[in-house]
Amino acid sequence: MIPFLSPRIDGRYTKKGEYLIMKQTGVFIIIAVMFLCCVCAPTGAVLQEVTVKGPVATVNPSKNTLTIENPLQYGCSYPATGAPLCSYTPMSISALTGIVPDESTFSVFKSGDTAVATSIGGAGERWITLAKLFGSRPNEEFITDIIGDMGTILPPLIGNYALDATTVPDCTACSGTTCTATSANVKVMSEGKEVFVNSLRPGESFTYNGRNDGSSVAVTFVKGEALSATCPGKGGMTGPQAISVYIVRIVPPISAAQTNIRTATTTRPDEAHPTAASPGSGLPATTNAGVQQPPASIPVPVTKSGTLPIAVIGAIVLAGFVLVMRR
Repeated sequence: MIPFLSPRIDGRYTKKGEYLIMKQTGVFIIIAVMFLCCVCAPTGAVLQEVTVKGPVATVNPSKNTLTIENPLQYGCSYPATGAPLCSYTPMSISALTGIVPDESTFSVFKSGDTAVATSIGGAGERWITLAKLFGSRPNEEFITDIIGDMGTILPPLIGNYALDATTVPDCTACSGTTCTATSANVKVMSEGKEVFVNSLRPGESFTYNGRNDGSSVAVTFVKGEALSATCPGKGGMTGPQAISVYIVRIVPPISAAQTNIRTATTTRPDEAHPTAASPGSGLPATTNAGVQQPPASIPVPVTKSGTLPIAVIGAIVLAGFVLVMRR
């Protein structure tokens, strides 16, 4: 029997046959790893999401659009050690215009308001989330209103509140990776604790005002999608992410005193680390962003996509072939 690794003499294999077998075996291993990566790769989104911040320039109900001027794009830099460093950096364009997620946008936003907006498929064109900011400094900005998908929000909610929503699919109404959502299970968290849960069908609303400080949270589930992977026989696909539309209005407490609460109720892994203390904060589905000092290098824009498994597979293939060819 020919051993898998044969002895070397002066750095060469003693038998050409043994070297050939080892090289072929290495190729087979690479192919096997690629196959396993493809099989085990989770269902992912393929449409890029871009998050920006800036003052609202114009709102145009006739065209159903909102424009943000002098936008700053959110991005992260990943050092060799330690947590990612995230910040907003100026874009090379003077304004971004996009279709709004719901017509209620025009009763919430006006020119001069500061907004955080997430678009899909690139910068601008279609906003899937618009959030209204209260506060003048980066580490003192809090969200008072949300129109669109709550899962893309970065800054904390005002009043130490947090929201988390999970949609339920109609498995008879699916297309590719998404299904029409029959309902949304919405959780309200106050100062880090779950205080209220409600299931909303499209068009339904609730208001939570269980604290004795004059604050409240009102949520309307307009419409939504859910991932088809949770339906029988529909897993393993890669395609567009599920997007839902909510209308959220938060009335802050009478007292402006807030505590800095940051917990790992995040949808972005790069956000699950402590940030600088501030006089007010909240506990959103994704924690505060843009308060870390930017690194010396240019931050990499954060986007959501399903390309990571492909990159991993490519790296494995390249490393495998290099190892094989060096033998």
